[in-house]
Amino acid sequence: MIEKIHIQNFKSIYDLELEVGRVNLFIGENGSGKSNLLEALVFVSASESNMLANEFLHSRGLRVPEPELMRSAFDEEDRKKDIKISIIDENKIINDYDFSNTNQTYSKWDSKDSISSNIAYYQNRLYSDKAQEFYPTEAEWIREEEEVLGYWGMLEYSREKLLNFIIYSPEYEELRNFTDEGQIQPLGVKGEGLYKLLKVVNNYEDKSYIKIIIESLQLFDWFENIIIPDNLVFGEKKLVINDKYLYTEIDQRSTNEGFLFILFYVTLIVSKETPKAFAIDNIDSILNPKLCTELMRLVVRLAKKYDKQIFLTTHNPAILDGMNLNDEEQKLFVVSRKKLTGYTRTRRITVENKPKSATNQPLKLSEAFLRGYLGGLPKGF
Repeated sequence: MIEKIHIQNFKSIYDLELEVGRVNLFIGENGSGKSNLLEALVFVSASESNMLANEFLHSRGLRVPEPELMRSAFDEEDRKKDIKISIIDENKIINDYDFSNTNQTYSKWDSKDSISSNIAYYQNRLYSDKAQEFYPTEAEWIREEEEVLGYWGMLEYSREKLLNFIIYSPEYEELRNFTDEGQIQPLGVKGEGLYKLLKVVNNYEDKSYIKIIIESLQLFDWFENIIIPDNLVFGEKKLVINDKYLYTEIDQRSTNEGFLFILFYVTLIVSKETPKAFAIDNIDSILNPKLCTELMRLVVRLAKKYDKQIFLTTHNPAILDGMNLNDEEQKLFVVSRKKLTGYTRTRRITVENKPKSATNQPLKLSEAFLRGYLGGLPKGF
């Protein structure tokens, strides 16, 4: 799991260090840089996959501008500097990534990371014709090889957490029509591939996974059950949904938007095939405020149960009320821009600095947000 992120010269982020948890929620004004924080992780993930082409970045939720605008670009010199991102994981492994681009027309991004460079250096020493110059005895050579191989194993475990990091922004039409899988599998950024993934989860030998999905949908008091039919004609995609108030069954095309969004979120977290770490932009999309609060609590429970690390953005105050700031695995950040420079900055809200009312009584986070006590609201009107 990622524990700390340090981002330099990326979009609106000039120099920012952030300690993160298992479930991280970002609030702030439009244009404050919330999505830029998430996109920096997509950039690192693309580097790990050696796939920094624009089409790869775009398909994972990164808005790709011209190379000079991918950088901070607060002044002329910034547009020539490299982007630097450091990741520290739970094992305290630090990997520094350096992204460069010539800024020429159609030029592509190039990257290098510190750990791979160090491992390559020692591997070259170990297996070169001149190895004996570095390791006079066989015992020294064996010890060095064991250290390098052990570190490589830790690195591979660390990289697995960031591999395939995606920023999901599901859309109703994609979910309602069960659009075919896109470029990204098992789930595309807009929700493509949900039906196929549900069938895969339904076929797990361990039936607890599909049961958790069905149980989670009990957030809707009208919901009774879903069935994935196995007798459909070729090419037909259909979920049978039981509404306990109706005599007839309905399918995904007849149900409401909120139901499909919750179905997507839960399947995304529960599935074995989805990334270990991912983001959801505007998780509150089209959901009832009280449902938002319960969804946040559900996301936290499932993230812990299925060992996922999740980064979320929201504009809905009700989402905040689903957080427990006493839990170190849940972290709430207010994102804003510095007045004089425009740099993106963050401030973590904790139990200690959580605002109170004028009578020193605790406030719900939603109320504190709406009153402007947390920040993250427009001030010009």
